[in-house]
Amino acid sequence: MADEGLVSHKRDPLKSSVGNVAAHRRRQHAVTIGKERREAVVRTKRLCRVGISEDSDVSIDNDMVLDEEQSILEAQTSSAVKELKASVAYQGKGVMQRRVSAIRELRCLLSRSEFPPVEAALKAGAVPLLVQCLSFGSPDEQLLEAAWCLTNIAAGKPEETKTLLPALPLLIAHLGEKSSLPVAEQCAWALGNVAGEGEELRNVLLSQGALVPLARMMLPNKGSTVRTAAWALSNLIKGPDPRAATELIRIDGVLDAIARHLRKADEELATEVAWVVVYLSALSNTATSILVKSDVLQLLVERLATSNSLQLLIPVLRSLGNLVAGDTQTSNVLVPGHEITDNAIAALIKCLKSEHRVLKKEAAWVLSNIAAGSIEHKKLIYTSEAVPLLLRLLSTAPFDIRKEAAYALGNFCVAPTEGAGKPTLILEHLVSLVGRGCLPGFIDLVRSADTEAARLGLQFMEMVLRAMPNGEGPKLVEREDGIDAMERFQFHENEDLRNMANGLVDKYFGEDYGLDE
Repeated sequence: MADEGLVSHKRDPLKSSVGNVAAHRRRQHAVTIGKERREAVVRTKRLCRVGISEDSDVSIDNDMVLDEEQSILEAQTSSAVKELKASVAYQGKGVMQRRVSAIRELRCLLSRSEFPPVEAALKAGAVPLLVQCLSFGSPDEQLLEAAWCLTNIAAGKPEETKTLLPALPLLIAHLGEKSSLPVAEQCAWALGNVAGEGEELRNVLLSQGALVPLARMMLPNKGSTVRTAAWALSNLIKGPDPRAATELIRIDGVLDAIARHLRKADEELATEVAWVVVYLSALSNTATSILVKSDVLQLLVERLATSNSLQLLIPVLRSLGNLVAGDTQTSNVLVPGHEITDNAIAALIKCLKSEHRVLKKEAAWVLSNIAAGSIEHKKLIYTSEAVPLLLRLLSTAPFDIRKEAAYALGNFCVAPTEGAGKPTLILEHLVSLVGRGCLPGFIDLVRSADTEAARLGLQFMEMVLRAMPNGEGPKLVEREDGIDAMERFQFHENEDLRNMANGLVDKYFGEDYGLDE
């Protein structure tokens, strides 16, 4: 069933076109997450070099030659596929042992190198043979080895991953309850690699019914199996179409499993489950609505407060930011005065103090979403330790962190508003922040090549020019070379920025500026 669409990923009252811009930022952020995970092979695609689980009977070769010459490895792979082809055709005595031995040899070759000889295996015709070896009624050892080979082929280049199309129905079928756990988990691993390749293959998997059996694999408390299933699911639902995320959250038992794993699981499993929550909350209104009514937010805050694992904290922060990003979510989820709200802000402050730049950035982003909520939320954060930390980040941090800090600081200064008019100012916060030296940081954003950051800087300058008491705004902006920063937009290709900057210069620094002195 189609979802009602994306919810605002970043509520930003500084902008007049809040709805469209915020929805775009949410969509863009979800895509960025996908790209970041794609760059880290260990997250989006995983090469299987070790055993699947402790209860697997398959022995693991410990003498793999990791630095073997690629040409020799490719020749050996071609020979191994030829032997596999012969074993599939063979019908004599000991056929099963010969076949398993041939598949295992191919699996070892595909597992030895960081860059497996996938191309050689494909040229030799490995995939159709492996598909035959996945047939129902085959011994578990054969199924496991064949699925393992396909897992590592799927970890290759895009065109190599697509060669698994004929294998997908059988890989999905072996996710069922009749399969042994090691076989089902290895098939889930292969499907996770396929889903990690991109939207086209995700849609194929969804159309062939991969979502429900993968979701059911996440329901028990069986360590590595649940972890692999959750990882594969996060690859499968990550958009941009929200329908898969909406369908997943509606499957019986999924919400309870997410909460249970976040509450009790080790950090490695909790990390994979938290990534599922990231995509559920980034893409689906329905999923977000269901999640905020559950214990998930409380559990995320607890993980944020108690964990020191960077791998876990990143998806936890992104999930939190998503869950408080809707137009009414912040007020409904983080109620001022409640313990969970105080704990959340304290945990976010801890992340702002972290040495890890990614935690600072994500925490500033979450705080900007909370600061875009009610006036009570703005005051709650404004009186906390977060503000001096954000001010320091605005002036000293790398650019991407400065931009997120600027969103948070800017959102402290505007009240929630409807329509496309100018936002209502919270003058007390604006005057205080300017007095604490934030204006140069916003003017620096105006000078950046990033149009979003430049727009944010111009919007803050407009508030300073318009609202600072005693007409001090223009003098403050001029003192920080703000006029020069705005004039760079005089002939800028972006019409909105050009009109905004030129309009401010004309209005506040026109012919009569300074005459009264």
